[in-house]
Amino acid sequence: MSYPVVTEVSEESLADKAGIKCGDLIKSINNEKIRDILDFRFFGADPFLMLEAERDGASLNFEIENETGEDIGLTLCFGDADKTRRCKNKCIFCFIDQMPKGMRESLYVKDDDVRLSFLTGSYITLTNLSDEDIERIIRQHISPVNVSVHTVNPSLRVEMLKNKDAGKVYKLMKKLAKHKIVMNCQVVLVKGVNDGKELSKTTGKLLKLYPYVASLSIVPVGLTRYRDKLPKLSPFGKEDSLEVIKQIEGFQKKAHKKYGVNFVYASDEFYLKAEMPLPSEESYDGYPQIENGVGMITSFREEADLAIFGLPENIPEREVGIITGVAAYDLMCETAKKVKEKCSSVNTKVFAIRNEFFGESVTVSGLVTGGDIINQLKGKHLPSEILMPEVMFRDSTDIMLDDVTIETLEKELNVKITKIKTDGYSTVDAICGLAE
Repeated sequence: MSYPVVTEVSEESLADKAGIKCGDLIKSINNEKIRDILDFRFFGADPFLMLEAERDGASLNFEIENETGEDIGLTLCFGDADKTRRCKNKCIFCFIDQMPKGMRESLYVKDDDVRLSFLTGSYITLTNLSDEDIERIIRQHISPVNVSVHTVNPSLRVEMLKNKDAGKVYKLMKKLAKHKIVMNCQVVLVKGVNDGKELSKTTGKLLKLYPYVASLSIVPVGLTRYRDKLPKLSPFGKEDSLEVIKQIEGFQKKAHKKYGVNFVYASDEFYLKAEMPLPSEESYDGYPQIENGVGMITSFREEADLAIFGLPENIPEREVGIITGVAAYDLMCETAKKVKEKCSSVNTKVFAIRNEFFGESVTVSGLVTGGDIINQLKGKHLPSEILMPEVMFRDSTDIMLDDVTIETLEKELNVKITKIKTDGYSTVDAICGLAE
């Protein structure tokens, strides 16, 4: 077994005071082997730690008392154990399989890693977990875990995920629920496949595992124009979306009567497709699945209204633009209008970018590309400053999905680009020039 190596020791931390140095190998904590970051967090949470280490071939022991539970100040590299566990499925609706060729390699990576689910909130299918993995989740109480269920029908799930082990999901979930592991679940709904009666069966069986299945989101399948040699799937239209919402609302009534929460939620996209008003803030029970596109519009509207109410008087005259995806266009126009009504000195132009890169059925802001922005806005009369939501960029960078940078956009459009957070408060402040 290879041991994790210390790559950083925070100055004046507990680890630093104990004498641990960069390059030390951590062989165990309290006699437990440390395989990865989850082991390190779990076994390192005890109030008294005995770290067995190795330095230049010599064995060392370090004692650390940590009754307050603070970070002991170690950064470790786990070698191969740091690698993301890859997805073994071939889902009929996989978005990555619908990506065009020639993009950066990282965009084609399919992860299905329980560690990422716990640490970052990503969704996993439970198809690549061994018995040892399941026992580890239970022992270390790795909770919550986000699970892509799609269906509880074993044969249908095998067919949808193209994985012979996919049909075991409900059995595994029952075991995790028995040991009080909390799960938030999603169903990617595919028209004519796992909708209708299958969706009712899935929702009903997952509701039986409440509160350990804490919430369930229903999102429509995303289809790009790059589906050559992939299964033929149909998008949801207005009438289909109305039926899905009606079905979900029926289960919400049952869940609320029994547990006091709605439990299952349709993504915002279904309401937009159905041309229906979004549910109230209370309907989302604290937004347990907002990162999955469930309640984003309602939350944004509530935040924006509060921000507008609190705007100061006499904001200097200002003209600014906002770039958004087609799905959020009406919401951004509504927000801009409300700002104008409160502050007549502020003028906002909203630009909806059609997704010609992936296909116009893809309408979310997070999949807008720089190339489409340039093609659709270059040569137009634009405000000197353009706001862009940070979801259009790779995490903590100024680089978009197609590798176009803010610098390139500014040069091509002859404007200043300001990247903003996607909540209502930040957007209103940025429109009014009040953002830090």
